[in-house]
Amino acid sequence: MQTVDWLWLLHPALAVVLVYPLLGMVLRLAQQTRDRRLTQAKHPATVGRDHADLGKLLAGSVVAIVLIAEAVVIATKHPLSPFEGGGQRLGLLLLVLVGSGIALAALWRVKRPAYRASFGLLCWAGVITLGMQPEVFRLSDNPFELAFWQSHFWGGIGLTGLMLFSVACRPEIHKHLRWRRLHVSANLLAALIFLAQGISGPRDLLEIPLSWQKPTIYACDYTARTCPPPAPR
Repeated sequence: MQTVDWLWLLHPALAVVLVYPLLGMVLRLAQQTRDRRLTQAKHPATVGRDHADLGKLLAGSVVAIVLIAEAVVIATKHPLSPFEGGGQRLGLLLLVLVGSGIALAALWRVKRPAYRASFGLLCWAGVITLGMQPEVFRLSDNPFELAFWQSHFWGGIGLTGLMLFSVACRPEIHKHLRWRRLHVSANLLAALIFLAQGISGPRDLLEIPLSWQKPTIYACDYTARTCPPPAPR
């Protein structure tokens, strides 16, 4: 494996090592928090706060590894010289990447609802902008096609939006029952997407060849399932 291959493993490695363990803890604390509120179960008084804090960390981790995946794919697809748009486009994309990170950091700190909504939307817009670049592979961009709903990319985009929504609405979730119910519904959907991502991610890894294999693999006819014969030695 070359350096570029290790870079491509950053996203799945961080998901396995960081995101999915956090997800398990957040779901467990969510159940304990709900039990303590509704049935007066004898869970520690800190379970609600721990659930919120770890949920915030989970959301930040999801957004961060999606940004890392997009940055790696765009930066390693082609060398700088034939990079479409050249250094100017690369610089603009770098500004979007940095701006998305700044928006995420600001979302963690601001208090006013308008600011939280604005920074959450700015961060999500940055994630979508980077993801829509031609270097980023997507099964389909048409929501009326089955491939769109099977896409690991679009699952990640939807999951990122749900995570940012949970962070942006945290104070309202604590104060209002209606927001709490919306939070529960959104995170049930997020849990299903996490499950789907756990399946589609390994599927996509099987389809990504090592860097030295790509010229031959990409010359294959995927419809006919045939590949060109190897060059004679």
